[in-house]
Amino acid sequence: MASRYAAGTEVSTDRSLTEIRNTLRRYGARQFAFAEEDGLAVIGFTAHDRQVRFVLRLPDPDDKTFTRTPTGRARTAAKAREEYDTAVKQVFRVFALVVKAKLEAVESGLVSFQSEFLAHLVLPGGVTVGDLVEPRVSVAYETGQVPELLPDYRRAITAGGA
Repeated sequence: MASRYAAGTEVSTDRSLTEIRNTLRRYGARQFAFAEEDGLAVIGFTAHDRQVRFVLRLPDPDDKTFTRTPTGRARTAAKAREEYDTAVKQVFRVFALVVKAKLEAVESGLVSFQSEFLAHLVLPGGVTVGDLVEPRVSVAYETGQVPELLPDYRRAITAGGA
């Protein structure tokens, strides 16, 4: 099995969030926001005159990975919670690395901000470019036909999604 970045990390989620916020500020971002609910974490910020939103899927605390040992035995509730908390910490360590790498690539001139964050740019109406385009990319690969990428953009934003 391949190793996973920050697997088993001891760095708290709060410390990772502070690092993410500080990284964003260091690269000129402002209006940092964080929310968490129902297995999702949302991190948003404004930079380069663009709003950006990442939605991170958090692990399911009831997944067998946490409730069972590798041999299939049931874990205590405390041990299952500990395993789950470690997995959540890992998600935020990975995101801290990703956002730092993206911002450094922009700062270094390798890519433009808009190109690097394209899928996560928030359009007027609250949907992201990824919300609108990702389903169409799948259709293109399945059918071999390139669909119009934003044909129903106005309808999508008034309906609240793609």
